[in-house]
Amino acid sequence: MTKLLTALTIGLIAGLIDILPMLIQKINKRDTISAFIHYFALGLIIPFVNWGITPWLTGLLIALLSSIPIMIIVYPRDKKAIIPMIVFSIILGSGIGMAGATFI
Repeated sequence: MTKLLTALTIGLIAGLIDILPMLIQKINKRDTISAFIHYFALGLIIPFVNWGITPWLTGLLIALLSSIPIMIIVYPRDKKAIIPMIVFSIILGSGIGMAGATFI
């Protein structure tokens, strides 16, 4: 149970970090909630995946791969949003992977 609570905490923190700029920019609530849920869920997934590579790289790859469908949906209406999405996927995915390896 402790591992699950730790993973929930990691996901909660990653989700909050991701939506902070969105809240400041007053982005659509639906988009903000979607982004939060995405990273909250990744906090539950990434720490428990073992691909035999370093945890930060596992997190980075899973975050990028899981963001691709979102990027496909967002691209037609906001082309400028793709770069921040990629950057946050790299940073938060790697961070979730490292935090999971450290605390779980």
